[in-house]
Amino acid sequence: MREWGREIKATVVVVVLATAAVIALWPRDGSLGPGGADASSPQPWDANPRGSVLEGDAVLEPLRRRAAPQPCPQGAGAPAAGGLTGVVVPCLADSRPVELAAVVAEGPVLLNLWASWCGPCREEMPALAEYASSPGAIPVVGVNVQDRASDALGLMAEVGVRYPSVVDVRGSVQEVLGVPPVLPLTYLVRPDGSAQRITDPLTFRSAEEVAEAVDRYLPGR
Repeated sequence: MREWGREIKATVVVVVLATAAVIALWPRDGSLGPGGADASSPQPWDANPRGSVLEGDAVLEPLRRRAAPQPCPQGAGAPAAGGLTGVVVPCLADSRPVELAAVVAEGPVLLNLWASWCGPCREEMPALAEYASSPGAIPVVGVNVQDRASDALGLMAEVGVRYPSVVDVRGSVQEVLGVPPVLPLTYLVRPDGSAQRITDPLTFRSAEEVAEAVDRYLPGR
């Protein structure tokens, strides 16, 4: 019995020491995203996408006044079958429902999936905003994923980005597009409902890179 007791005590000591080692090595500086990726590279999320959280107006209105995001396009075109048909998501600017297929029906759109915790998203968004405001640009619509709307508005205010964004509260956009578990992601979605992921480059660094990618995927537009 004494030997058995000594074995139990030894096991407890090992477990305690192992736990302490894990805590000591856990990152504290916020440089790692949910998937443990370095903030300078595309950050992974869970393989089963989850939605974002849209808080109430009492929480979001002060943040909206500070961030001043642009209203989301509503679209008046007849949505094509397939693609984003039936996907309705709230606008980050005012919580109004946005039927993405109707927006895309009026012309090609760049859908950019992002989150406030994503370091590369923070670097990429100003480039997309500069492109969106340039002559001849196609619309850019952000899709906030796996995030809180309040945190998303905080990032927009911090980096000075105002292009329209929706909140993927149920993960519907991610599911329909069949997105890989990484951020940021940009898709060129055409009026026929087809969507093509832009992989060159994976993360935009300038408005010129965005324009070159659009011209490459939409030649002769």
